[in-house]
Amino acid sequence: MAAGGLDVRQPAVSGRFYPARPEELRAEVARCLGGEASGGKAHHGVVAPHAGYVYSGAIAGKVFADTTVPRRVVVLAPNHTGRGERAAVWARGAFALPGDSVPVDEELAARLIEAGVGFVADREAHRHEHALEVELPFLRARNPQAMVTPVILGGLDGAECVALGRTLAEIVARLDEDVLVVASSDMSHYLPDDVTRTIDQRAIDAMLACDAERLYDVVEREDISMCGVLPATAMLSYARARGATRGTLIAYGTSGDAFGDTDRVVGYAGIAID
Repeated sequence: MAAGGLDVRQPAVSGRFYPARPEELRAEVARCLGGEASGGKAHHGVVAPHAGYVYSGAIAGKVFADTTVPRRVVVLAPNHTGRGERAAVWARGAFALPGDSVPVDEELAARLIEAGVGFVADREAHRHEHALEVELPFLRARNPQAMVTPVILGGLDGAECVALGRTLAEIVARLDEDVLVVASSDMSHYLPDDVTRTIDQRAIDAMLACDAERLYDVVEREDISMCGVLPATAMLSYARARGATRGTLIAYGTSGDAFGDTDRVVGYAGIAID
């Protein structure tokens, strides 16, 4: 696909969250994947973390090693910057990565926007957002033909996320082609390790039950600092509408596992929805 100029979203966090040199990035992703370049299961959706690879790359790698990545992938990510629209779709072109360029699924992006339920074409929300970008090297390593429908969600409530997920399911049903939906999310932030694990389990239990409303409610009620609750809620709604009934916890850990500091950690969960 030819794309240029403003249609190519340039990397925002290469050299910080993941290696900036193409060969180093390929090697790091391969290490995180455990050497798995093919195989896996056809999940409706997955939850994968989006921290720097030194913190959460191993958990993200286990998720994607367990997952068959089809040609079409929708990545739903949270809005950390506060920029742009509430359900922002990068609708054209490509996402550049070191040594690679991931094409945008322009047909599916257009269908989301044309549905009139809140998805809008907007580049600003994507410009400095890391949570979607860091998933792309894993997707391309698992399927070099993968293309992405990139969506940033922010400022929505639970009912709005559920509605977006259902609409996405209706649109995908008309494509007659496999689609994977990735919800990019870390879990609790900057609490002691033992507290983090206890609190995170409450949100994980809701995801394993494939219950979008329960997830949103428990995160709100218990003030769980799960940054990707909106993407995860929308993904669960999508998956349930597509027939999913359960989730599997593929991996869980905290930043304390990587560096040993357990006083203030971030939690990371890898979950598959079937």
